[in-house]
Amino acid sequence: MCQLLGMNCNVPTDICFSFSGFQARGGATDVHSDGWGIAFFEGKGTRLFLDPQPSSISPVAQLVGQYPIHSKNVIAHIRKATQGAVGLENTHPFMRELWGRYWIFAHNGNLIDFMPQLDGSFVPVGLTDSERAFCWLLQELRRRFGTHVPERSALFDAIHALTLEISQHGEFNFLLSNGDCLFAHASTKLSHIVRQAPFAHAHLKDQDITVDFSDVTSPNDRVAVIATLPLTDNEAWTDMPPGTLWWFEEGLPVKTLPTRPGPVKKPAGSVV
Repeated sequence: MCQLLGMNCNVPTDICFSFSGFQARGGATDVHSDGWGIAFFEGKGTRLFLDPQPSSISPVAQLVGQYPIHSKNVIAHIRKATQGAVGLENTHPFMRELWGRYWIFAHNGNLIDFMPQLDGSFVPVGLTDSERAFCWLLQELRRRFGTHVPERSALFDAIHALTLEISQHGEFNFLLSNGDCLFAHASTKLSHIVRQAPFAHAHLKDQDITVDFSDVTSPNDRVAVIATLPLTDNEAWTDMPPGTLWWFEEGLPVKTLPTRPGPVKKPAGSVV
């Protein structure tokens, strides 16, 4: 199972602490060694770092871990390949433009026989089910709303409806953001934590690193961190129930809706 990491904040914040623990899961403390990537939103721009090497030994990951990029929305992914060979073109997160904004998407799971009709507006570069799902999702959003950017509540409802369709094909944990907010689908396993005043110490599970957030934050800061598995061992993380779609904004969950996928089709074999 791949690993997902997301961050949504009310002020630009760096993710160095969480990324230090997350990075270790790519080949050191876990078996996910088929590449990794991370995307940071900065205004309308996006910094995207990808590497098909394991994150635990990646020089690019070392750079990111030491580079305090401040962002309100971050999405990271560590890959364990199911569909599509190990390579840069199949490394998450994926990025596309819609309505004059960059969108970032990362997926954990395996979609069986998911071959939707694509009209050419968004075309996969690699061979993953994940990128195919992302392209179809954006295609259908544009088909529903045209050239008009929808209100976020309408956007959330549309993503919910499309998630229901895709989820019929298998495990579909994902993180999605356009830089304004972050959407997270817990198909099987996701957790989150909201850090806000009064801030305390946090200790990573995967590295012997502790930080006192009261030393590096202001009283009004608020940060939501979403991960496949909790990153710290001394904080109270919230398990996100399987079959729920979440909308995070300004460091808080705004809304959640249940997803009820149909029967999962039996795998016909996957390409690694």
